[in-house]
Amino acid sequence: MEMYKSVISTCPYCGCGCSMILEVVDGKLRGVLPNKTGPVNEGKLCIKGWKAHEFISSPKRLAHPYVRKVDELQQVSWDEAMDVACKQLQKIKDQHGPNSIGFFTSAKCTNEENYLLQKFARAVIGTNNVDHCARL
Repeated sequence: MEMYKSVISTCPYCGCGCSMILEVVDGKLRGVLPNKTGPVNEGKLCIKGWKAHEFISSPKRLAHPYVRKVDELQQVSWDEAMDVACKQLQKIKDQHGPNSIGFFTSAKCTNEENYLLQKFARAVIGTNNVDHCARL
């Protein structure tokens, strides 16, 4: 017997704060509905909100980090992937300056994740070269 649960949440995609109902079946997110009592969206959702559940369990989503080694992607640990990324960013910054690095994030990231990336870019790397495709 499948266990169904509905969870009220806030859409992660923009600053509006639309209320949504997440449909969870056996612990997995299966669908999204607009929350009819949401004071911001009054029972409506934009296309991003309606599709918010689809990418979470996509078989195309990467589940492990990969690093290119001799023209081939190889699965590595998170520690190794972070070490490689940090060393490469530092090398580029040292050789070409912080403004030689830019950051681009996704509409599939939450507002909080987008904020963290821009904070990292500005405070750690020292660049304002930040953009994303999360425009409405």
